[in-house]
Amino acid sequence: MNTTPAPAQRESAAEPVVVAPERRAGQANLRQLIELRWLAVGGQLATVLVVHAGLGITLPWAEMLSLLGILAAFNLFSLWRNRLAQPVSQIELCVALLVDVGVLTGQLYLAGGSDNPFIYLYLLQVAVASVLLRPGYLLAVIVSTVSGFVLLMQWHRPLLLDASAPTTLSPNYLGGLLLCFVLNVGLLSVFIVRINRNLRQRDAELAQAQQRAAEEVHILRMGLLASGAAHELGTPLATLSVILGDWAHMAPFAAEPELREEIEEMQRQILRCKAIVTGILMSAGEMRGEAPQLTTLQVFIDGLADNWRATHPQAELAVRCERLPEAQIISDSALQQVVANLLDNAAEAAPGQPLALRAACPGGETLSLSVQDRGPGFDADQLAHFGEPYQSSKGQHGRGMGLFLSVNVARTLGGRLEARNREEGGAAVTLTLPLASLLPRESRTDA
Repeated sequence: MNTTPAPAQRESAAEPVVVAPERRAGQANLRQLIELRWLAVGGQLATVLVVHAGLGITLPWAEMLSLLGILAAFNLFSLWRNRLAQPVSQIELCVALLVDVGVLTGQLYLAGGSDNPFIYLYLLQVAVASVLLRPGYLLAVIVSTVSGFVLLMQWHRPLLLDASAPTTLSPNYLGGLLLCFVLNVGLLSVFIVRINRNLRQRDAELAQAQQRAAEEVHILRMGLLASGAAHELGTPLATLSVILGDWAHMAPFAAEPELREEIEEMQRQILRCKAIVTGILMSAGEMRGEAPQLTTLQVFIDGLADNWRATHPQAELAVRCERLPEAQIISDSALQQVVANLLDNAAEAAPGQPLALRAACPGGETLSLSVQDRGPGFDADQLAHFGEPYQSSKGQHGRGMGLFLSVNVARTLGGRLEARNREEGGAAVTLTLPLASLLPRESRTDA
């Protein structure tokens, strides 16, 4: 009999089991509650035995031990629950804490109520809830502890420390005790929640900084690779240009109009390749010794659109400029490549459909360039991972680097790149950056 597993079975057996972060966090939090509850059971048991047997104070120890048995049984149930595959929800954590509060309230009712110094163990429940629960569930725990405190002030079995002189506290003292408890609960919960929020924000910023550092290393490697390839391509392109120039003056080629047209087309394509190589070198940080080209926003955008139309004669592109200032800017090659890449993506997403390039400077300090198409738009997953490397909608391995580089170029210029789906259909990718990043240094100083 053949016992070889099927391919699907072999693949599933080889794949590691991935546990979602939410599930790991919920199980870890429930595990912490279980450990704290065992400590509470042991501590309460020791306290009851010491007070009842050691100090000779009369306690309803049978009822108190029964409550401890209920708490231990609930903890065993929590152990079983934590082994299940389903994630532990916030409601379950809240119910577990409410059970702890209820058992503690029962123990305090049997042992003096608000007269018992252990009533401030309520603060431990509030502190734990502040760390583990969201604000809505935290409020439920706070209300239960304050309600328990108030109820224990009115109804409880007295704690007879001295049978000949029953202990009674004045109403003013009890009122101050309640006020002190409420203040402690409020301050404790507010500050712990704020500290947790600050810690989460710090962790998010650290994760974002680490991601940016990794992306910059990735970009640096790609820049070095592109720069090396551009240098290597320079020599064969120059050789081809010289050969084609010689062919154009040879009699056999000059006498044939079709051959002459083909040679001219090859020369144009070589010039285009040289321009692409030059742009790669400039984007990689080389050739910066040349004087920067100054232009205006209107001329820059019109030239960018004309260049893109020349390489995509089958595409229809409409350019709309609104309130563009007349100040001179630097013709940044990296920005040209970003917009050209966005237009290429839009043309691939909506073949045969007209495209639109909108340019505006709202307020005169921010440049907004929006590429709009009439394609199918982005799905939710693409919007969630927009700009991440190797996240391509073309279904090809290794694609998706264009948007990744565009996002990082926008970030380098102090701006951002955002994508959205248009209400009338299609998608829009908008590049927003401060106009000052394109101004010459002298203009920035004057501003």
